[in-house]
Amino acid sequence: MSITYKELAEKRLEFQGNKIWNTVMASTSAENQILTEHNLHSRTIVLNRPRQLNALSNFMISRIQELSLKWENDDNVNLVIIKGIGRAFCSGGDVTEVSRLGNAGNYSWPAYYFWHEYIMNYTLGTYRKPQVALLNGIVMGGGAGISMHGKFRVATENTLFAMPETGLGLHPDVGASHFLSRLPGFLGEYVGLTGVRLDGAELLACGLATHFVHSTRLPLLEETLAKVETMDPNIISSVIDGLSEKVPVKDGSALKRLEIIEKCFSKETVEDILSALELEAKSVADQWLNSSIQSMKKASPVSLKITLRSIREGRRQQLHECLVREYRMTCHVILRKISSDFYEGCRAILVDKDRNPKWRPDKLEHVTQEMVDHYFSPIGEGLKDLELPIYQRESSTHSLVQPKL
Repeated sequence: MSITYKELAEKRLEFQGNKIWNTVMASTSAENQILTEHNLHSRTIVLNRPRQLNALSNFMISRIQELSLKWENDDNVNLVIIKGIGRAFCSGGDVTEVSRLGNAGNYSWPAYYFWHEYIMNYTLGTYRKPQVALLNGIVMGGGAGISMHGKFRVATENTLFAMPETGLGLHPDVGASHFLSRLPGFLGEYVGLTGVRLDGAELLACGLATHFVHSTRLPLLEETLAKVETMDPNIISSVIDGLSEKVPVKDGSALKRLEIIEKCFSKETVEDILSALELEAKSVADQWLNSSIQSMKKASPVSLKITLRSIREGRRQQLHECLVREYRMTCHVILRKISSDFYEGCRAILVDKDRNPKWRPDKLEHVTQEMVDHYFSPIGEGLKDLELPIYQRESSTHSLVQPKL
């Protein structure tokens, strides 16, 4: 559904009357969680929540959206850089707070948290000016949402990327069904279902990163980009090229065995994918195979099934369609009509940290097609579908680089 940014702002003002919203905003807005740097021709968003690995609070989401729109309409700004302070670029969304409020029976705040996050993802994915994300550290979940949709994604030797949502009882969101489904072959299914951790070289090889620059050269890269007097992406790319390097993928990487990924993750169902992986593991002594099997067996069965369908549907959809569908899925996860796996995953991984979630249903064969269909159906419960300011923005959506693997 299309809507203007003015109408979105009015909806936000309406929601800001909610006491929980005001409490959350009051506790976060004074912490300088978003810093900015202004140069002659560039602007930089700095994520400044290092103790939380720059996890996105609601304030941070609102501020990134605000700054992005402001600079998009500023003729003095040629490009926007985004980076994080500390050992993470951005570790994801603030799902601990989302889980806490949802567990208390307040579903509206979690729903609006994701509503604003996905609108921000859409803005960045249809941005009219080049963006450069400096992925120097951990990049997970929501961190991918503020980087993967942009034009340039610079990995380093410190980069650690993952979409670990199936192990948390959620699903790869923030437009992940769009960018994962556009990876070569069935690599997106592999990344989304297993939650595998990719380093900078792997990120570059599969196309999730556009460049690899050693972290010691990032200050020089920023300094050089600040002097660029054009929005021409070809010129900006050549500037980054001048400081980038080619790095080999490590020997044990799954990216060296794409024929196995193609063979296994092209299967129609999660059960078939797992069976194919287990069959391969009997004859191939690759550690990544066993790790993939174990990761999937530990993940939420519901999450695995809705994730596979989400990525498959994403191949046929534009970014705005993926985000609208993912919002439906996320709201159904929050409302827990079928399963409470998200709340159990947050308890086991983030709160109690016993890493022993009790999934319900606990087996893949107990997750019926009707259950899966529910996550893709209209939301109800007083919540409605995500509304995005489409009006001709979609034409500027950036595509991932298709590498030659």
